[in-house]
Amino acid sequence: MNATVQTRSTPRWQRLLAALLALLMALPLPASAQGQAGPSSVRLPSLGETANADLSVADEKRIGESIMREGRRDPTFLDDPVLLDYLQSLWAPLVLAARERGDIDADTAAYFAYESFLLRERSVNAFALPGGFVGVHLGLIGITTSRDQLASVLAHELAHVTQRHIARSIAPGARSSMVGLAAILLGILAATQGASADVVNASIAGGQAAAIQGQLNFSRDMEREADRIGYGLLGAAGYATAGMGEMFERMEVANRLNDAGNFPYLRSHPLTVDRIAEARSRTLVPGSAAPAPPLSHALMQARARVLMDTSAQGLQRLVGGATSSPLLQDRLAATYAGAMAATLLKDSARMASFGPALDTAIGQARAASPREPLAERALLLLKADLLIARGEGAAAMQTLAELPAIGAPGITARPQLLTRGRAALAWAADQPTQAGAELRRVTEDLQTWVTDQPQDGAAWEQLAATAEASGLRLRALRAAAEARAAVGDLVGAIDRLRAAQGSAGNVAGQDFIEASVIDARLRQLVAERRLLFMEARGGR
Repeated sequence: MNATVQTRSTPRWQRLLAALLALLMALPLPASAQGQAGPSSVRLPSLGETANADLSVADEKRIGESIMREGRRDPTFLDDPVLLDYLQSLWAPLVLAARERGDIDADTAAYFAYESFLLRERSVNAFALPGGFVGVHLGLIGITTSRDQLASVLAHELAHVTQRHIARSIAPGARSSMVGLAAILLGILAATQGASADVVNASIAGGQAAAIQGQLNFSRDMEREADRIGYGLLGAAGYATAGMGEMFERMEVANRLNDAGNFPYLRSHPLTVDRIAEARSRTLVPGSAAPAPPLSHALMQARARVLMDTSAQGLQRLVGGATSSPLLQDRLAATYAGAMAATLLKDSARMASFGPALDTAIGQARAASPREPLAERALLLLKADLLIARGEGAAAMQTLAELPAIGAPGITARPQLLTRGRAALAWAADQPTQAGAELRRVTEDLQTWVTDQPQDGAAWEQLAATAEASGLRLRALRAAAEARAAVGDLVGAIDRLRAAQGSAGNVAGQDFIEASVIDARLRQLVAERRLLFMEARGGR
């Protein structure tokens, strides 16, 4: 995985680089490096060789979590429940297939997160980080025309994780390789910011050039290995394996058009004649699954394109909502993009005009053959969003009651739960007496959800709002603190918990257990902040 360094917001990336360097330099030298003195003893591991001697699974986990702690606070980090749920629905079968095939061993199964996430970036890119984290740009979703194409990229990145390519890229025996790894990791992160080729070359030319160049040369074999293993995962997970060849063809066209900086993926995963030829030859192998129905992916592709640019000017361009295409997926996608843009703009007149159009689209999705419950759910959730934006919380609740039941890997109740919370708040603002019971129910449902998913910052934020509206002041304060902790803002979380402590004695009817939980969490987060501070100082 080639790496380049670009800093759109230099201070943030400088802080992250410093933290990574401190973390890496605090790690013990790899066992294979003990007693080795100079560059003459450095060797590169061969493919298939264990990475344990280079970077332990536990250390790789720590590095990945350090990056994600900082990255979750970056403005480009996107938690869109609907699109993220769709991404997870593609990712989960691949992870399951990797486990069943034995690609995920006991160590990485116990330590790695195997988590995919989104970045609000128009450029076409995806990347793997240490510890099993895989990031996907909205631009990548925006250019794919089928779920199989998108799944092929996820399978490739998952193969980088399961084969521990980052750990295997470290030349054991020299601390400088650790510094080189920090540059590589920062380059991967910088690629998420759409780094230019000039900045890429400049970063490679800077400090640790020899170590990085060795890694770049080695990564050609790793790319071919990730292609081969990713192809196997794609088929084992039930996707059409032709999606990988189709994705290579789209990338090849972009490469011929000179990229223009829009395809960072081509720089970190360079195309070669061998890789293209192998991808095309694999499409001739019989036994692949049939391509998936197109509606769900078309709607999520439209959602990604809307979310790429949520400025007023960008949304105005999408509000037209019309297309001359004879294909149903194109017509539904155009309606979806236009209605979503109008909702984000809070344009009352346009939202009103899109109400009937969404009803028609929902009817068409229900009549489609084969029927796609995910497409129906996406349209109904968007209709509920539109009604909430118009202040019609009760009508939004009725719409949510029509959602189809979906039982598939990666699909959760999270999008409808968060939408239901916002609908209850809109209903309570308009009709507090009638909405009171539903507001309490959704507050309890959110509490149950975050008990099982304590890192869900958006759910904690929603719980804080519904608890406040229900008069549960102490619970609201604690939820607001947990929302900050979930995104790595320990200072903000600690401040809110201390405020909750101060309120505990002044709020009538509050549960003593809630106050006890707040006390315990405050002690825990203070200790966690102290530990992170010590790690940043190299353990001193």
